[in-house]
Parts: sequence; structure tokens; C-alpha cells
Amino acid sequence: MSAAIISGKEISATILDEIEMEVKRLKELHGKVPGLVTILVGEHPASKSYVALKIKTAHRLGYHEVQDNQPEDISEAELLALIQSYNEDDRIHGILVQLPLPKHIDENKVIMAIDPDKDVDGFHPVNAGRLLIGGDAVRFPPCTPAGIQEMIARAGVPTSGAEVVVVGRSNIVGKPIAVMMAQKAPHANATVTIVHTRTQDMAAHCLRADILVVAAGVPNLVKPEWIKPGACVIDVGVNRVGERVSEKTGRTLPILRGDVDFDKAKEIAGWITPVPGGVGPMTICMLMRNTLNGFKGTIKD
Repeated sequence: MSAAIISGKEISATILDEIEMEVKRLKELHGKVPGLVTILVGEHPASKSYVALKIKTAHRLGYHEVQDNQPEDISEAELLALIQSYNEDDRIHGILVQLPLPKHIDENKVIMAIDPDKDVDGFHPVNAGRLLIGGDAVRFPPCTPAGIQEMIARAGVPTSGAEVVVVGRSNIVGKPIAVMMAQKAPHANATVTIVHTRTQDMAAHCLRADILVVAAGVPNLVKPEWIKPGACVIDVGVNRVGERVSEKTGRTLPILRGDVDFDKAKEIAGWITPVPGGVGPMTICMLMRNTLNGFKGTIKD
């Protein structure tokens, strides 16, 4: 029996509808809407595409959205000053600087420059500390891990007491989702193991998992025999493995694969996310929710 497919595309659409209704309600009550600025430095093609999607989503939700494109050769000092201007702008509740940045700019300095109460990506050390504390201290959980937890919750996957194995230890996905799933909180309360490139017998750890979160960036890393029958498999990997020509448009499109062999894994797992259409759509959705929460923190409802 094939696994239930956890569709990030469908779940994110539902959440965005919920956010849109809340924005309309708050606008009627207070005459204000959430404000998001997206700062794009240079002409990186993938970054431009991603930022365009964020802007389109913010407009659809009725946000006050500022698109601030800067040239590749902007100085570090100029970029930091620009961020500070948005820190001081009461109309802006979320600041997003699209990464990667040009090599002459220190990404850590840029992250540190953003007001933690407007850091809707959740990358600032203050927000990392809040996430570790958990509970009411959390302001902005990182968007991809937040999306993963939301998918697990809305799919009805049991988490309390579950064995969760996270493949990958990045600051963006692996570490934060491990912290979130271990918290004493709804849709958490799990026992969490992180495995990585120095782990001995990774397969044995994965096979023990009731919930397996794979964020390694290696196509088909996790083999079907590593998956516990009935487990929930969350595949965060988006790996470009080739190209194909669309029969409808004639355009060349990338062939994408996850970190899990989906076709074989779905015959073993109880739940599984596809690639594409799984975790990806949830990231922007959670960014919009963080921005809404940042806005709500400034008003009395």
C-alpha cells in the first residue's frame, strides 16, 4: 500500500487563505497591514526567481511590500545602512535579505544587522536563542523547519514520544527542526537524533525513525531499505539532476530529485513528501506567517 502524500502545495494554499482572511480582518480593525521588504543584491537568477515569488505572494495577501533591488557592487557599509533604515521604518514588520550575497559582503554582519523583531527568516542569533528556549519565547521560527513541522501536524502524524531522525546539521534546516521537534510542545515531544557525514552506520539510525527528515542535499541519499515501514518521510532535498523539454511549451526545464528515492520509498513509508511540491511551497508560506506575526506584535487586537 502506497504512502499518503503530504502535499506542501495543498497545505500552503490552505494556510495562505487563512493568512489572507486574517490580514483583511486586521486591516478593517486597525487600518494597517503587514509590511515586508525584500532586499535583492545583484542579478543571481535563482535569487531573482525566488524573490519574485515572495513578492507575488505578499501582494496576493494584501501586504505592504517593498522590493529593494541593489546593484552587485553595493558596499557592505551601504547595505548595512539600508537595513538600518528599514529597522527604523514602522511600516515594515519583516526584513528579508536574499542570500547568497556577493563575496565582498559578510553575510553574518548582514544577518546581525537586522532587528531581531523584524528578522522573519529567523536567522539572527537572538531568534536562534529564542527557538532553543521554546514556548512563548519563540518569535520567528526559521521558515523551512516551521513548514516541515506544519506539514507533519496537518497530516496527522503522531509526534509525542516518536523517534525523529534528522539527516543533515545545517543552521537553516537540520539543527532548528531538531530543536523544534524535541520541545515540550504540541506537534513535538519527540526523541531526536541528528545524523551527518561523520555518523557511523547512518542506515541503522534512519531505520529506527518514526519520522525521517532528510536535508542533506544529496540526490537519493536515503535508500528504501533505510526506511522503517509506516514511517513519515520528509524530503527537504531539491537537487537538479538534469534537464527536460516541456511538451507543452518547448521550454527547457530542470529535472529535480530529492534526497530520497521517492518511487521506491512511497511503497514503504506511511507518509511522504514529493519533490517538487513538498517542503518547497511551505517555506514562503511560513515567511508570510512570520511577517503577519511580526505585525500582530506591534498592534493591540
